[in-house]
Amino acid sequence: VQLQASGGGLVQAGGSLRLSCAAPRSPFTNYVWGWYRQAPGKPRELVASISSGGTTTYDYGKGRSAISIDNVKNTLNLQMDGLKPEDTAVYYCNRFVPGLGDYWGQGTLVTVSS
Repeated sequence: VQLQASGGGLVQAGGSLRLSCAAPRSPFTNYVWGWYRQAPGKPRELVASISSGGTTTYDYGKGRSAISIDNVKNTLNLQMDGLKPEDTAVYYCNRFVPGLGDYWGQGTLVTVSS
């Protein structure tokens, strides 16, 4: 499964970005899509995830982001608002399929200036 993330860039503090992740349609009906991020020198951490059944989980993205799936385009989206300099990181798209494991995209860089 090849995941293609896009939408990163440079934004001022308080600004917004919308990340997208394109993937081929999955033959599996049970999976979880998620956005993770990794700042320099820090471990990768969960921003938000959404299951194939629509259940969402927010971790570092809680309160300032919204994750969604566009079933027409088969993309995973992450709307991020009120960005802070500490949100600067490479953002990765992930798909987890039970029994098969994790699939990762190449990442898209988000830089938030103060």
